[in-house]
Order: sequence, then C-alpha cells, then structure tokens
Amino acid sequence: MTRPLRIGIIGTGEIAKGAHIPSYQSCENVEVIAVANRTLEKAKTCADKFQIPHVYQDYETMLNEIELDAVSICTPNKFHADQAIAALNKGCHVLCEKPPAITVEEVITMEEAAKKAGKMLAYAFHYRYAPEVMTLKKFIEANEIGEIYSAKATAMRRRGIPGWGVFTNKELQGGGALIDIGVHMLDTALYLMDYPEPDTVLGTTYEKLGNRPGVGLLGDWDWKNFSVEDMANAMITFKNGATLMLEAAFAANVEKDDVMQVSIIGDQGGADVFPLKIYQEKHGVLLDTTPAYLPSYSLHTKQIHDFVQCIFTETEPPSNPRQGVILQKIVSAIYESAKTRNAVKL
Repeated sequence: MTRPLRIGIIGTGEIAKGAHIPSYQSCENVEVIAVANRTLEKAKTCADKFQIPHVYQDYETMLNEIELDAVSICTPNKFHADQAIAALNKGCHVLCEKPPAITVEEVITMEEAAKKAGKMLAYAFHYRYAPEVMTLKKFIEANEIGEIYSAKATAMRRRGIPGWGVFTNKELQGGGALIDIGVHMLDTALYLMDYPEPDTVLGTTYEKLGNRPGVGLLGDWDWKNFSVEDMANAMITFKNGATLMLEAAFAANVEKDDVMQVSIIGDQGGADVFPLKIYQEKHGVLLDTTPAYLPSYSLHTKQIHDFVQCIFTETEPPSNPRQGVILQKIVSAIYESAKTRNAVKL
C-alpha cells in the first residue's frame, strides 16, 4: 500500500483519546482521518485535539461518506457488534475494544461478518503484548512448560469501582468486574493455554459493596444506580482436561489495591506472569527463574502497531474472531451459572 492507511474511530472516550488515536498517530504511513461520537461536541473536541479532519455524530454516515481502511471501536459493549459488523460490511479491518460484545450470538455474527468480508477482526486484549506474557509464550512454545493443565486468573481491586463512564451500567456494559477487567486476565490465561475449548463452567457473582457508599480509589461512583456485579468467581474445565480458576472484583476486602495476575501450571514447569517468575525442575534441582531485564513500553501502542503491521503484511493478528467466541461463551456461561446456581455445560 503506497498511500497512508486511513483510520476511523468510533467512540471518543478515554480509551480512544488515551490509547487508540495517539498510538495510530505514532505509526508510519497511517492517518486517523475521521471520528464519530453520538455526542457531536465530544467528537469535535477530540478531533480538534488530535487534528483529525472529519467529524461525525453518526458512525454509519462516517462509514458511508469516508473511504476507510480500518476502524477502531471504542464504545460501550452494547454497541460493539452492530458497529463492527457495519464497518466490516464496508470493507474495513476492525480493532474492537474488549470484551467482544455482550452475547455469544453477537460475537458469532461478528465472526461470520469478518469471514464474509475477508477482513481482519481483532479484539483489544492489550495484556497479550506485555513483555512478561510475550516472554512466557516463547517458553511455552519451546515446550519448557509442557502440557498446561491448571491455571488461575485474577483481576482484583480493593476499592476500584470506576467513578466515570458507564462501567456500572448493566444495560450498556452487560456486566461489571467480570466483563470489564476480568476478561483481560481470562484472555491472557486462555492465550497462554492456546485457547482450549471450554467444557463446563461454574460461576458466582456478587453485588455486596458497589450498591452502597464507600471509599473510591478511582473516584466516586453512582452507588444508587449500580446495576452490575462487583465480584465474580468461576471454575472452567476444558475438553482437554485442563482447569482454570477465575476471580475478578471491582471492590473486595483484600490487602492490595489492584492485582492483575495469571498463574499457569504445566508438567514441565509453571509460572506467575506479573511479575514473571518461572518454576522448573532441572538437573536434579528445583529452579526459580526471573528475567534480569524486560523492555518497557505502552501495551496499547504495541498492540496498535501490531494491528497496523498485520494489515500491511496481510497476516492474522494474535487475537482472532474464533477466540472472541470462546471467551464470550465462557463469560456468558459464568453469568448464566451465577443466575441459575448450576454449572453450565458448553
């Protein structure tokens, strides 16, 4: 492609302004040429800040009027599916913020739209690009961990309910801690496990602290209209025999303010990811291995640059639509299991 890659942004909230737009603008031969937001003034403010020439209130008008090569979707979860499908149908590659959507049916439809259009659909799970994860993935691919048969994913905050945005609005988000921060560590664990097919899911959700006033380390939240879970726990079994324990919380009575962690256990080694520490038995001794150096960079920027490079080289990104379906099946099954108080067979 000789001309610059033309990018459109749907949604001009903090993730667009803080991550997607500046990351695209740091790429060579890439231009962000249009933004759309249902609140036109917010779209104009964003466009002015980043010197983006075209501004729209309606994303469909943007897709119809401007020839775009790729689109980033940075809106609440409720809108992901419709916007991604519309962009794919217009011949755009799509990078959609996590989670893929709200329902499994939506994500399957998104996968089908990407196949039909012959375009790339990637999901913004930026923790995959952490140097710890990328390093451990190399150990796994070199068979130094062996068969991974057990894992744990943790996304726990002591008092970290977002005091901004729509994160506590179930209608727009589909859920709370699980579908917002829990999916990051869930995806990281699944990625390291090579995304096995889930078999059974047993989950619970709790609304214990978010629906009352309290200390907010991320600002004051609207506790009177808090309609999502503040904590979720789950056990997932996979068809290959592996198991995964998951815990996620916006607010819980725990020691640390914020813990994002994945641990894996294989028959040749195990590891904790944040920080990275690898556990093995070699030459008749037990070894703990920690890296002396890991590079430091913006995970969002690394992800955007990789997405752009995949477009230029016509290669598949690490995150693909089939993985999005698997993850959404697990998330939806956790919510269903919590509601019915029964395990869900997938």
